Amino acid sequence: MKLACAVIAAALWAPLLAWSQAYPARPVTIVVPYPPGGLIDIVARFLAPALGKELGQSVLVDNRSGAGGNVGAEAVARAAPDGYTVVMANPSFGISPHLYAKLSYHPLNDFAFVGLYGTVPNVLVVHPSIPASSVPELIAHLRKNPGRLNYASPGYGTSPQMSMELFKAMTGTFVVHIPFRGSGPAQTAMLANETQLMFDNLPPQVPHIKSGKVRALAVTSRTRSKAMPELPTLDEVGLKGYEVTAWFGLAAPAKTPREIVDKLNQAQNRATQSAEVREKLGERGADLVQGTPEQFHAYVKAEIAKWGPVVKRAGVTVE
Repeated sequence: MKLACAVIAAALWAPLLAWSQAYPARPVTIVVPYPPGGLIDIVARFLAPALGKELGQSVLVDNRSGAGGNVGAEAVARAAPDGYTVVMANPSFGISPHLYAKLSYHPLNDFAFVGLYGTVPNVLVVHPSIPASSVPELIAHLRKNPGRLNYASPGYGTSPQMSMELFKAMTGTFVVHIPFRGSGPAQTAMLANETQLMFDNLPPQVPHIKSGKVRALAVTSRTRSKAMPELPTLDEVGLKGYEVTAWFGLAAPAKTPREIVDKLNQAQNRATQSAEVREKLGERGADLVQGTPEQFHAYVKAEIAKWGPVVKRAGVTVE
């Protein structure tokens, strides 16, 4: 009986083993759960060609935005666990479980984490029409004008939104939230002065900061950004303990064979060591990371634990 069971098990697993060994036999798709133009889209498009070289197949980028990144994340969570559809995981994986009353997936249970790819600070920017050249001046201006200014965000559950909610809680200010479907539309509203300030991931804001279209006041990381060392941290300017870091990395559907996860991990680590990827993202303030699937899983688990108290303190929920 035991021998028969072993034979049956071997017969069932043999095709899957051969399949994973042949992986990838066709193009791989990275789902970006936001519109084009934002951080997650930028880093995915920088990674895709380098990852494709390592895998020996084309790597495509598919933007599936909506619900603060949840539409794209759910699509990948429900995709076939064959390694051909992955998602660019991001801070919403740590925030959404606390923000959304009814989340249709669980970040830890429904994904096989491939590897952390990199981290970046967020940056606080204001429209040039705002009479503030420093964080203390901005706080004073906001306190004199409660509810009269709007802030843009890439959507509910994103690290830029939570960065502003944490800022508001720590400074006792009130700014009206105007959510958009991604960083690109939020930037457009800022440039048109439809919204007056926002936190955003640093990379997509660098060109606008350098051109003077927006005024940067501070970064959210504990230490200054190498890309813009002239900008102070919020901790430096009086918001002691303030720290928010955006991050990104690949995740596959749960039950993806470990052999495939390892191949993706090794390819991603080699791709992010390439000079082309490091130069493009380094000049935009990103710190690139190479690690294991286990390390990335632990990182996301820690992010979920970190954001629970912050979301509760901010009093933000979405049905």
